Amino acid sequence: MENFRLKAFRAVAKHLNFRRAAEELCLTQPAVTLQIKALEQHLGVQLFDRSGVRIALTPAGTMLLKYAGKIDKLETAAMAALSQFADGQRGELRIGASLTIAQYILPHLLGTFQQQHPQVRPHVTTCNTEQVLEALVAHEVSLGFIEGPSLRRDVRTEVFLEDEIVLMVPPAHEWSERGFVEPEELKQERLLMRERGSGTRRVVEMALQKRGVKPKDLNLAMEFDSTEGIITAVEAGLGIGFASLWSISKELQVGSLRVVPIHGVRIMRPLSVAYPPGQEPQGTTLAFLHFLRSRHEVINPTRSKARPLARSLDV
Repeated sequence: MENFRLKAFRAVAKHLNFRRAAEELCLTQPAVTLQIKALEQHLGVQLFDRSGVRIALTPAGTMLLKYAGKIDKLETAAMAALSQFADGQRGELRIGASLTIAQYILPHLLGTFQQQHPQVRPHVTTCNTEQVLEALVAHEVSLGFIEGPSLRRDVRTEVFLEDEIVLMVPPAHEWSERGFVEPEELKQERLLMRERGSGTRRVVEMALQKRGVKPKDLNLAMEFDSTEGIITAVEAGLGIGFASLWSISKELQVGSLRVVPIHGVRIMRPLSVAYPPGQEPQGTTLAFLHFLRSRHEVINPTRSKARPLARSLDV
């Protein structure tokens, strides 16, 4: 939909390098240069200053980049909105997913789904739970996969999987051979946590607070915007941290991490799929929802609350 010259312009503006822009667009460098020259001739302005060692945007180029970004976002929203009217067998499926789901669960689901729907093109945007819901409400995606329940009233959710958050320590840690630890003991350790807005962090803080351990009492040593960052840091001995059991299966198998139970605390959370309220989704969105529901044992849904969709995942 977007004018290809504008797409080439955004790529060059992003890299400020014609060769890298050509690699991103899967074109030759002369082809990209030709697109930019044609756009400049059409607009009657110079968009890039090529006089120095590195190219740079001119004032006109800087102004056009702002509008080109808006056009790209509008196209994304339009494609997400129109996908609901497709027949479900072809077209785009735009998904927003929180990090844990996007990295460890969704690839398996999409792989099986595409075997049944080879002409559907999934497009996954990865961000934290709050950002997923914002993208859903803004119609930038048609489905959102989030960690924990939604606190918003402008989306509908269905639980598709139960997840467990566990405390992980490196093998050399003094707790690695303990049967369990008391919640109070967490206050004395260097704790590695996800960023604010993360579904994982929210459910961990809520679970510990129920046992009398407030977030302000914890020794928060580092924050990470990804589960992988926390896992690697714990393996390196920089502290202890919480992660989905799904995300550390390989580390547990090779012995680079140990799980330590917390006395009286078991952190279970629903993983939910979210979509706009009102009429049931259509097209590729509905096809993927039907796929999710058909893969699992369905529990009686209720429209007023989050609707349980599954107890276990068998892809």
